[in-house]
Amino acid sequence: MTTQASKTASSQPKPKIGYWHLWADNDGISHQVRCELAHFELHGVGDAALQWNDPQETGAATVVLVVLPVRWVGEWHENPTPQWIVPLSGRWFVESMDGTRVEMGAGALSLGEDQGCVKDARGRKGHRSGTLGDEPAVLMTVQLHVQSVHRSCHCK
Repeated sequence: MTTQASKTASSQPKPKIGYWHLWADNDGISHQVRCELAHFELHGVGDAALQWNDPQETGAATVVLVVLPVRWVGEWHENPTPQWIVPLSGRWFVESMDGTRVEMGAGALSLGEDQGCVKDARGRKGHRSGTLGDEPAVLMTVQLHVQSVHRSCHCK
């Protein structure tokens, strides 16, 4: 049985979800670039109306909820493993070695994949991050148990 919601979904263009990708190039320098997840297909879940899904690679992962205190700054470091980061509340920033600084709030999406960076002449390695404003930043991270890929926007 086709529902009105399913007809409506199928008549709309495939969605795209933007995300920030923090990655390390082959020289060990971190960068940030805006990418898109765009391989959505319509599927139903049980008896629910059709919805757009973009499944990512299957593998082991660990979910870690993080609370960064007000005025917290994580000086230069790498992500512990490739991980999706979703701010749930508050605001935070990520600065890469190339000087790009991205500020994010609730609902933003970031892929932290800067493993393998090389310390530069200024002592920077990986990224620097911290909270913005007068409230903690609450983040959900999904740590992927995979090797990092030294190529921007490889997740589609």
